[in-house]
Amino acid sequence: MLTTLLEHNKFFEFAWVVGLLDPTESVRTSLMAYNTRIVLLGTLLLGMCSGIVGAFMLLRKKALVGDVASHAALPGVGIAYLAVEAVSPGAGKSLPWLLAGASLSAACGVIVTNLIQRTRLIKEDAALGIVLSLFFGAGIVLLTIIQGMKTGSAAGLGDFIFGKAAAMTAMDVTLIAIASAVVLVVCFVLFKEFSVLCFDEEYAAALGWPVKRLDLLLTGLVVGVTVIGMQSVGLLLVVALLIIPPTAARFWSNRLGPMVLIAGVIGGASSSIGVLLSATITQLAAGPIIVLVGSFAFGFSLLFGTVRGTFWQLWRQRTASRRKGQLDLLRACYEELEGKLSPDELVRDDTTHELPDLTEYPIKQDAIVAARAWSPGRVAELLRSAILEGWLRQDSNGQLRLTHAGTRLAARAVRNHRLWELYLIHYAEVAPSRVDREADLIEHVLEPGLIDQLEKLLEQDRRSSVPASPH
Repeated sequence: MLTTLLEHNKFFEFAWVVGLLDPTESVRTSLMAYNTRIVLLGTLLLGMCSGIVGAFMLLRKKALVGDVASHAALPGVGIAYLAVEAVSPGAGKSLPWLLAGASLSAACGVIVTNLIQRTRLIKEDAALGIVLSLFFGAGIVLLTIIQGMKTGSAAGLGDFIFGKAAAMTAMDVTLIAIASAVVLVVCFVLFKEFSVLCFDEEYAAALGWPVKRLDLLLTGLVVGVTVIGMQSVGLLLVVALLIIPPTAARFWSNRLGPMVLIAGVIGGASSSIGVLLSATITQLAAGPIIVLVGSFAFGFSLLFGTVRGTFWQLWRQRTASRRKGQLDLLRACYEELEGKLSPDELVRDDTTHELPDLTEYPIKQDAIVAARAWSPGRVAELLRSAILEGWLRQDSNGQLRLTHAGTRLAARAVRNHRLWELYLIHYAEVAPSRVDREADLIEHVLEPGLIDQLEKLLEQDRRSSVPASPH
């Protein structure tokens, strides 16, 4: 069925129609090739599974387990070749046997790493480096021995190191499809268990779940994806498919479900685009191009990811800083105008709950500069932004005055600040001379519920919209 599907060109004809692919004759001829479709489908499935499994390993803080498994698989390839060649000369390059040997060797590498870590005498990074170097060195020695044999040749085995996606066959794609289906089914069925295991292993154990078995199963999935991926991108680069897509997805979501889906999409898209570029541009190996495309996706996510992207974080920080400065400015305006009102004028009407009308009193910029110890340039900038927000206005004489919206926001800022000041003085025993600075650090993050608790705790006079200054 899979072979029949690959022989059809409907997908590529549709892609040309909608403009997804370059419709030039040379490109069309290259993409029409049966081998190109095989490689595209195989790497697409591999990229998706790598991203999904890698998401769990990244959160589990075991992202480099795939690196150990990939390097540890090399001696298994050499041993499998020698064993099969000894039994049946000329059949040593059988892919199923080579992959079986690679799987066993990779599993041994991961087990040895865990045993070394359990001794608690060597740190995790050192254990990973030791096992990785040991197994990879042994693999290189075996390949050198095989290359010097008279009855055998290492030609083709080196592709496991650097990858050779162009050599994929329909049988390879079928194998990858089966492995991908198994990985997806296991991740879907055990999604809840894997989620708890990644975030709170002790809680999972308290629930009675087999934590060690789940961890072993997750590690087995990584080993399986690693071994399958050696055929396309090589053991040196397959770890990139396990790390880069989930790391890039981390910048787009804080929830595990969407993160896993995004990691799968990034992994599949990176693999597909890399294969298409390799097919359309000669002398470009598919494996390295896949990794480079994934790295580009990571760089884009690092800069523009909506949750953790650098650009949006800087934007949010700048917005929060500007908002804080605007509230401090309005508070300074309120306090400056507060001295012009009598105590009776500051009392709120219990029936209308209206604030005192401060819109008719002009605000002097020099008084704000003196009150906040800001530079005149910063005060001027904040005043302009407050005018744009509609919190301040300029009258016909060019004098600044609070608007009704600005009055309400300024009163709320002063109220929050003074409530926290009173709390610090009465319950935290902070000296009144220092309480103003301490309140500046927290007043902008006070939630409405906390404000209500402070009012009840301090038993404020409900007639006043803003508590009196403790200074």
